[in-house]
Amino acid sequence: MASDRTRFARQLFGAIAPQYDRMGVVLSFGQDPRWRRFLVSKVNAIPGSWVLDVATGTGLVARELARRRNVRIVGLDQSEPMLRRGIQAVNEEGLQGRISFVLGQAERLPFPDEAFDSVTFTYLLRYVDDPQATLAELARMLRPGGVLAGLEFHVPQNPYAHLGWKAYTRTVMPAVGWVASNAWQRTGRFLGPSIERFYERYPLPIQIRMWQEAGIRRVRSRVMGLGAGIVIWGVKRTAVTGA
Repeated sequence: MASDRTRFARQLFGAIAPQYDRMGVVLSFGQDPRWRRFLVSKVNAIPGSWVLDVATGTGLVARELARRRNVRIVGLDQSEPMLRRGIQAVNEEGLQGRISFVLGQAERLPFPDEAFDSVTFTYLLRYVDDPQATLAELARMLRPGGVLAGLEFHVPQNPYAHLGWKAYTRTVMPAVGWVASNAWQRTGRFLGPSIERFYERYPLPIQIRMWQEAGIRRVRSRVMGLGAGIVIWGVKRTAVTGA
């Protein structure tokens, strides 16, 4: 049975799916596509390899991977409306031979161990009950030496940037969302407090430790967009060296 958090995420993203790609650009002042491109740049996949993109949504990262890498991608998400929009976009771009979509949950991935050469995820960990267990499940998908890379929102640490971020997420974002639709207004109101609560419980050093405890080594991070986004990446340790 799905948890309250899972049901909430499913309802939230189902309602905003039709305008998701455009509104992501608008609400981030054009930063979201740049963050996703940087995420993709950390996927060091050789031609013909398999990449799993979890919380794929409308397939934005999957499509960027297909454009920039000669790889095959499986995009997984729990929202059927988001996946339908993703299938439509993939067909419009002629990428249907490179990208396939699967309905499922990040906490219980329907694939065997070590089935993928790389794994990516985007805006995922705030929507699961146990981020540590979810990271372990993502790592289970990776072959030894494979890259795990994730993009999440972040709370700026600079005091002035934090004040601007808080004002934006509490006032501007809900107002811009209101212009688009009731669903986007609710999303705009939800995002700022949700991001802040997550970082109160899981500040960056704790997140890095969770990655390491999931079996990911050489974990690195880069804060993006004046502190509003962060990409974290690392490599699954090998059985022989543990490196």
